Amino acid sequence: MSPAAPAVVSVSLDRGHHFSKPTAAEIVLLEGLGVEGDAHAGTTVQHRSRKRWHKDEPNLRQVHLIHSELFAELFDEGFSVAPGQLGENVTTTGVELLDLPRGTVLHLGDEASVEITGLRNPCVQIDRFQDGLMKACIRVDDGGAVERRTGVMAVVRSGGTIRPGDGITVVLPPEPHEPLSTV
Repeated sequence: MSPAAPAVVSVSLDRGHHFSKPTAAEIVLLEGLGVEGDAHAGTTVQHRSRKRWHKDEPNLRQVHLIHSELFAELFDEGFSVAPGQLGENVTTTGVELLDLPRGTVLHLGDEASVEITGLRNPCVQIDRFQDGLMKACIRVDDGGAVERRTGVMAVVRSGGTIRPGDGITVVLPPEPHEPLSTV
């Protein structure tokens, strides 16, 4: 079976600070801000867990992207997760998000683009959603290396409307590539 062409599977937003985000027919990305109407849009930190101590820092978590392939892996491990349920704004297919270097630009559809800033670090809310899901989403190998599987965070470089089915073009930054770390 050949890999899927890089594409947007689903889009989601939530005006409130909730763990899951309802899916939508489309979302609008606003340059330098995030998803129009989403609680996490803004130029400075918007996540409640960080805003208290880092309110004046730049918002490097404007858009959350997860690869849909994770949902199939989690299903095989006994979990049921659908687009938007882990709080992502954009669910993708055909892009190895976790393997991309920091600074990678993803062109989403015809207009919008985001720059990957780092890995999403899952919080305890993930276990409140489904017991044991946090352990399934964070793996530690025998050498102690931690693998976070809950997607990447990005900032909006160019605004535009994105919809399920839109293509994704990946543009790597100049070398040397910097691996992703949590933001």
